[in-house]
Amino acid sequence: MKIDPNSRADLSAQIAKAIRDAIVAGKLIVGDRLPSEAELAEQFSVSRPTVREALKRLAAQSLIRTQRGATGGAFVNHLSYDEAHSQQITTSTLLLSMNAISFDVACEARYALERACAPLAAQRRTQAHLQILRDEIATQSTANLSDEAFCASDVTFHRALVDAAVNPVLSYQLAGAVEAMQPLMNMITFSARSRVTIIALHRRIADALEQQDSAGTDDALAALEIYTKTLARDVMSVRAPHASENRSNAILKMR
Repeated sequence: MKIDPNSRADLSAQIAKAIRDAIVAGKLIVGDRLPSEAELAEQFSVSRPTVREALKRLAAQSLIRTQRGATGGAFVNHLSYDEAHSQQITTSTLLLSMNAISFDVACEARYALERACAPLAAQRRTQAHLQILRDEIATQSTANLSDEAFCASDVTFHRALVDAAVNPVLSYQLAGAVEAMQPLMNMITFSARSRVTIIALHRRIADALEQQDSAGTDDALAALEIYTKTLARDVMSVRAPHASENRSNAILKMR
């Protein structure tokens, strides 16, 4: 493992990357004990605080765990899908919010990924998955349900659809699509959407999955995508004149 002392990149980040690359390459495997801070400092020709910062970065990514005592130290961690799940959501949320991804692009990606799960979900769904879908439809039909609660139920419904594919890799990959993109899309469309329409589409999805109808599930998701995009365009077309008017008023106030 090596770093470039002449690189502009932070030394602790370089060390963390070198160790992470060694783990990914299989040179360090689950349970392996990393060299001590002093040994790593000597190996990379840096100070121990720099090494300590690198280890903190790796621990934050759940790649290593620390253990105290005579047999303690830093060890390569067993990274589970559950642990990686939240990181995927956080990363996806930050990417979407920081890079000005258009609504249509996010919507297209989210539904393309979700529809890819439809055939497996229709084939493998269990009664437990179906029960979650039905429970969320019941929740969404509750009178006086807040927008926040409806959006949360919406996310749970689609999470269950993805999980019905019974493929942990797909569930992990789609964590960002469902639990990062969906809330952001809800924020734009919640004020204009018809709960009755969404519930009807959700019921179509649940019915198709129960009948193990892959094509029916896909058709319902496609209809939901079209409805979501139409809503967003309607909302944005209404907002655009107001935004222009607000900018004009702001300019007048500056004069």
